[in-house]
Amino acid sequence: MIFRTGFGYDSHRLVAGRPFLLGGVHIPFDKGGLGHSDADVLLHAIADALLGAVALGDIGLHFPDTSAQWKDADSRQLLAHVVGLVHAKGWYVGNMDCTVVLELPKLRPHVDAMRQVIAELLEVPMDAVSVKASTNEKMGFTGRGEGVAAYAVVLVQRSNG
Repeated sequence: MIFRTGFGYDSHRLVAGRPFLLGGVHIPFDKGGLGHSDADVLLHAIADALLGAVALGDIGLHFPDTSAQWKDADSRQLLAHVVGLVHAKGWYVGNMDCTVVLELPKLRPHVDAMRQVIAELLEVPMDAVSVKASTNEKMGFTGRGEGVAAYAVVLVQRSNG
């Protein structure tokens, strides 16, 4: 087997009047991510990690924020498309680990739902998906509640033949 890893990062400003979508799950909160698509930072970070692992550029290359086609796009569909690109090159996801950084809302009650959605999108068992949350100890844009950030790392694999 051949293995590769990929790393992804994304951040979005939090604003009133937008739904807060994270890991494909609607999280009740008085703010949501501001972005060209639905601003799901976690799915965007995972997509970037996958694209990086197989050397296919980044999410902005595939879904430019200058394109009307991707305005308010569902990030679950974006990630599913990226998974299709990864599979087309002969790679499959082994596992994924991520960390979401924000002060509020607390994510613990939503982690298993996010893991389930992500596992389905990545076509892996739920025990191959890790979702963690951390605060930034009230420092920086995440600490002040101005935004949310996500980091993701993935392992992809394919046979050596």
